[in-house]
Amino acid sequence: MGKAVVLHATGGPEALSWEDFEPGTPGPGEALVAHEAVGVNFIDIYQRTGLYPLPKLPAVLGLEGAGVVEAVGEGVTEVAVGDRVAYAGGPPGAYAEKRLIPAHRLVPLPAFLSFHDAASVMLRGMTARYLLKGCYPVGPESVILVHAASGGVGTLLTQWAHSLGATVIGTVGSEAKAVQARENGCDHVILYREEDFVAGVREFTRGRGVDAVYDSVGQATFLKSLDCLRPMGMMVSFGQSSGSVEPFSPGLLASKGSLFLTRPSLMEYTRKREDLLAHAEDLFGVLEQGAVKAKINQEYPLREVGLAHSDLESRRTSGCTVLQV
Repeated sequence: MGKAVVLHATGGPEALSWEDFEPGTPGPGEALVAHEAVGVNFIDIYQRTGLYPLPKLPAVLGLEGAGVVEAVGEGVTEVAVGDRVAYAGGPPGAYAEKRLIPAHRLVPLPAFLSFHDAASVMLRGMTARYLLKGCYPVGPESVILVHAASGGVGTLLTQWAHSLGATVIGTVGSEAKAVQARENGCDHVILYREEDFVAGVREFTRGRGVDAVYDSVGQATFLKSLDCLRPMGMMVSFGQSSGSVEPFSPGLLASKGSLFLTRPSLMEYTRKREDLLAHAEDLFGVLEQGAVKAKINQEYPLREVGLAHSDLESRRTSGCTVLQV
């Protein structure tokens, strides 16, 4: 019998309960993974509050982890007992010492990558990969705006975009986070509490606007972000930490310059195993080259994941957050 953090009813961080948990034995196509480290992401908070409904309760949250395969079920060919593996995406269940997971969602870990670093970058790093290569092809001529540039995804996205030669503008909430954003490769940083970021972007780009906006904030930044884009620019809305974007007429996109809008998810971009492995391979490549570095700025024991949620919601975190198992 192991332990897990279980959610019996949606609510605040206090709804997360540390209790005995039996993961079971692998069925056909499944693997049993003993975690070494687990990642914390904003989507976990969305599921805890009910913003993103779970199939059923009680449930174990968490979509990212790394560890060792302890057992496999019938028909499993993707991994073997003893393999070092990591994963990101559904189904939930990472907030546990051990869990069952479809084997086709597991990615073998290269020898250079630690369990803790893997748990901190799999979801965020593969998200950065589809943002930069799937939603909009970022390259040396690109000028982009990244909101929450010192956050979990922002930290990796900024480093990766910088390595591709892009010009990166980032928004942050404090001078300390601005320092981190500059270290990650931001060419220009805007403290959104002190400066109108639309004016800042227009000034920096000499009125042209950016090619793409990467917005994980949502309600508080969405409409103003549209004003940062050049004609026919790409608005990528991939999160809503400030709340859901309110309904609007598609005609607004036309009036602001025939803009494009996408609301992507990692689950869709990596639904096929070949796509999952391609995303992971690209991520491992930039990590091994040193172009992107895992920056774990917060660590908590697994049982204290409620505190991790509180800190993340209160914007007291930067970089990546990892749970020690």
